Amino acid sequence: MKTFTAKPADISHDWHVVDAAGVPLGRLASAVAQLIRGKHKPTYTPHMDGGDFVVVVNASKVRLTGRKLTNKVYFGHTGYMGHERFTPARDMLAKHPERVIEKAVFGMLPKTSLAKQKLRGKLKVYAGAEHPHSAQQPKPFSVTPSKASA
Repeated sequence: MKTFTAKPADISHDWHVVDAAGVPLGRLASAVAQLIRGKHKPTYTPHMDGGDFVVVVNASKVRLTGRKLTNKVYFGHTGYMGHERFTPARDMLAKHPERVIEKAVFGMLPKTSLAKQKLRGKLKVYAGAEHPHSAQQPKPFSVTPSKASA
């Protein structure tokens, strides 16, 4: 039996919409990263972009478990010596909830140029329930919340 390697003609990109309301951040990021990479498809090939487009809605309602809301910080640097910026997760979730999910998903992707392309083009995150991608007819994808919240 020959090994299957996907070619550009074999690849199709679907659209999925994921509701982040009440779902733990890590569980959501893991599921979205697998959709973006295309690991849920039988035609998965690591060196090809076979992933799907993912629209995440209700990013402001994502759940951070434990003490992450107060203890987790996001690092940023201005480029000047000693000008590091540490933003608590509570502030980041209040001001830019999209970035919280983008950073979590990026952490789940391999650190390659292909992963950066996938994240930039295939992940669409919105703080509210509305999104402008209804013309693509995205399929709903459900991420199950943890048993503690059920």
